[in-house]
Amino acid sequence: MEQTQSQLWTERLNESIPGGSSTGSKAPLYLPEEPGAIVRGKGCRIWDVDGREFIDFRNGLGPVTLGYGFPDVDEAIRRQLDNGIVYGHPHVLEGEVAELCRELIPCAEQVRFLKTGGEAIAAAIKLARAYTGRDHVVQIGYNGWLNGNAVGGVALPGRTAQTLPGVPSAVSQLHHACRWNDIPALEQLLDRHAGQIAAIVVAADYAGIEDGRTFYPALRSIADKHGALLLFDEIVTGFRIAIGGVQQYFGVTPDLAVFSKGIANGMPLSVYAGRKDIMSYCAPGKAVISSTFGGETLSLAAAKACMDTYRSRDVVGFLWKQGETLWGGLSRMFGSKGVPIEIRGFWPCPAFRATEGGDLPRFFRLAYKHGISMYNVSYVNFSHRDEDIAEALERFERVCDDYMTMQEQ
Repeated sequence: MEQTQSQLWTERLNESIPGGSSTGSKAPLYLPEEPGAIVRGKGCRIWDVDGREFIDFRNGLGPVTLGYGFPDVDEAIRRQLDNGIVYGHPHVLEGEVAELCRELIPCAEQVRFLKTGGEAIAAAIKLARAYTGRDHVVQIGYNGWLNGNAVGGVALPGRTAQTLPGVPSAVSQLHHACRWNDIPALEQLLDRHAGQIAAIVVAADYAGIEDGRTFYPALRSIADKHGALLLFDEIVTGFRIAIGGVQQYFGVTPDLAVFSKGIANGMPLSVYAGRKDIMSYCAPGKAVISSTFGGETLSLAAAKACMDTYRSRDVVGFLWKQGETLWGGLSRMFGSKGVPIEIRGFWPCPAFRATEGGDLPRFFRLAYKHGISMYNVSYVNFSHRDEDIAEALERFERVCDDYMTMQEQ
């Protein structure tokens, strides 16, 4: 059988890039149905190198919250491009976007910018260590590849680190993994390392996020009791669950927080923010955290346009509404057709789980076959209009029918 362009591109990528992509979760798992390489996106759809169109619910693994080629954001980037990208002094956009973050993020008395969520988590951990004078860190959930420092940490989404290649034991001994909503285990960890924990870093479990109603207040209380800082990883939840993330939604203010994916519609930008007395440790002579590209203006222009859109057009409300229509409809379809898969969590970022006898890889492969691009945690964006949702549900019905036919064979 003749190879598709996607298959040829996957081979070509693997020749030059270890793992076939610089992002661990982007390399295709379900060829030939899944795209091996993408050439363009528009609104809520993408096209691969074979010319196939997909209704996209991966959204760049989360950053594309408004849609591909969103006019207001793209125009802001073009305007700024005419004036320059990076300078040897701060640009006014750095101050304007920082002020917007302070306005929209509950914990943000001061903010700084970097490029990726994982990088910003590392910066916030360094700040916490400098401020507290302590070395140990507890990590809950997936906080980027830095999780690979702790045995039992979530090294990649859905993958637990049992060995730690490239991590000195002296480093790994300072990082401790704990499960979401496991308060007894967390308290045991803090008792075992009494007076040594600089920060509790927590990313929501998207399937079990409703438990945050009790878990986040408990984390706040435990951190205060032990003198540790509470650091919220809002990389996925920020600008999606609420504009200000889970801290706004659940009403629990952390000491530090990191935002990234939802802030600039796909442009590379991250924010670490928090109390002024902690953030002051970024100052010269304290905890050195500095990046030439932190104030890069194209990403900041995109972020400003994004945040203006979030405030003026109720983007978050739209994500909840369209997410409920799509994922609620698919969940009912699973039930009526007997597909052994469930959808759990909040509508803007639900997680897929196989129930007894379920086969998620088969489901995802069939979704790609019928022109739907998805992931374990899938998203609607602001460009998924009613007609796109209706078409997606029609395609999902064919996916479910094929799944059950294969299940019966």
